[in-house]
Amino acid sequence: MRGLKFFFALIASVGFVQPLFAQDYPTRPVRILVQFSPGGIPDLAARVLADRLSQAFGKPFIVENRTGSSGNIATDFVARSDPDGYTLLFSSSAPLTMNPALFKKLPFDAGKDFAPVSLVGSFEFVLMAAPGFPPNSVSEVVALAKPNPNKFNIASSGYGSEHHLAGELFNIAAGIHLTHVPYKGFAPATVDVMANHVELMFGSVPASLPFIRSGKLKPLATSGTAREVTLPNVPTFAEAGYPDVKVISWVGLLAPARTPKSVLERLTAETVKVVQSSEFRQRLETVGVGSMPVGPEALDDRIDTDQKFWARVVKEAGIKQVE
Repeated sequence: MRGLKFFFALIASVGFVQPLFAQDYPTRPVRILVQFSPGGIPDLAARVLADRLSQAFGKPFIVENRTGSSGNIATDFVARSDPDGYTLLFSSSAPLTMNPALFKKLPFDAGKDFAPVSLVGSFEFVLMAAPGFPPNSVSEVVALAKPNPNKFNIASSGYGSEHHLAGELFNIAAGIHLTHVPYKGFAPATVDVMANHVELMFGSVPASLPFIRSGKLKPLATSGTAREVTLPNVPTFAEAGYPDVKVISWVGLLAPARTPKSVLERLTAETVKVVQSSEFRQRLETVGVGSMPVGPEALDDRIDTDQKFWARVVKEAGIKQVE
């Protein structure tokens, strides 16, 4: 009987572990891994969020850049981390929604190995032309490229990148064949387009703004559902007659699967509070990052929807999977 009483007492005490854990969380610094190098939009947004979460929780939230393998290294590291809320992933959309279609085998399952916390922001892409390339609109590009398949080139920051798939989506929608020229990053691709070595390229609006505003690249169309506030004179692809060219990237916060629900709820509550603050929104909007629906359900739905979308694009474009 004494052993039975001890058993029930133990079961009862376990029931209090999760709430007490959440109440005390965090008791030490929290790492937020970013899949790409410092200076980009995911890194910038992560650092702004980490600073606000540090203030909210009273413990340091530290951003760590762990690059490589198209974002798979950081993503896999978090997927395998202890589900205790002390190692988080600040992910851009590509590793979770494009990589499952691009890589034959991944060490993680984007749908099963993570617990979504919240979406944080979104950004669009812009098709840009070299300064010496005659077309000044999407229709002029299509008119020139359609009778000349593979004659004109489109640069990207690398095979399988968002820039690459945006270009393939444009090819499919417009019925043209631009030759993909992959570079090792956005910067070298931009240099060659500005020098008129390559005719076209897609870039995220935040990264492309300096080159557009300086007149070094010509913006032709943006990939969102409405005109980009930082580029009000540039039409959307829908306005140009190609509504299927819709590419909206996002950044969001995730934890490893099996992280205690109470910890996730605290993280979500504080993250949503930060993201919905006018100061945070204004900070990101100045660099071209817009708002999105917040919360774990919105992030979970977005991952599922975008995975299906990019799987279709990869298949239709005949893109070979990476071994």
